[in-house]
Amino acid sequence: VKKTKAPKQLSQKALKAQAFREKLVKEINEVDSTISYEVEIFNQSNAELRTFLKEAKVAKKAKDNQAKKEVADALKAEKAALKEQEKVAKKEAADALKAEKAALKEQEKAAKKEAADTLKAEKKAAVPKAEKSAKAAPKAKAAASVGADDLTRISGVGPVIVKKLHALDVTSFAQIAAWTPEDVADMDEKLSFKGRIDRDDWLVQAAEFAKG
Repeated sequence: VKKTKAPKQLSQKALKAQAFREKLVKEINEVDSTISYEVEIFNQSNAELRTFLKEAKVAKKAKDNQAKKEVADALKAEKAALKEQEKVAKKEAADALKAEKAALKEQEKAAKKEAADTLKAEKKAAVPKAEKSAKAAPKAKAAASVGADDLTRISGVGPVIVKKLHALDVTSFAQIAAWTPEDVADMDEKLSFKGRIDRDDWLVQAAEFAKG
């Protein structure tokens, strides 16, 4: 009886062992499946991460290129603006110089005209003066024809001055008394007296001596 009972108990243990083994294999398979799934997820995530990093790198490069382009464009625009400002400044300086030259030319023209007008006026004023002197000359010559007076009687007139006066056809008190301011100025210049005739009152003295 004992001999027939032992195989039956071993069979139940074998069944339990088999069941445990099957359960263990199932669990292992499930773990393997889970690990495979996790590995697949990891690989997928890793691929997505690499793609993201690659795209980020491309985007950063594009952004850097855009930034460089913007800087280059800004620098180009600034250079163009400076060039335009320099051009405007040169034009303004040229216009100012041109205007200044025109003003100086106009001033020079006005000065020349003014000088010409002054010279013309002086010449015009000199004509009546010359005519008056010319009219006075015959009177002086007429007075000289009366006879020579002793001109040394006039204070400040000596023999040397008398000779100079005779050389100028001045020989009488009447001639000297008849001198006009223009005649006095003319004689002052010819005799190099520098106002001596007026200072010594030649005309007053000559008029007194002419009365006799």
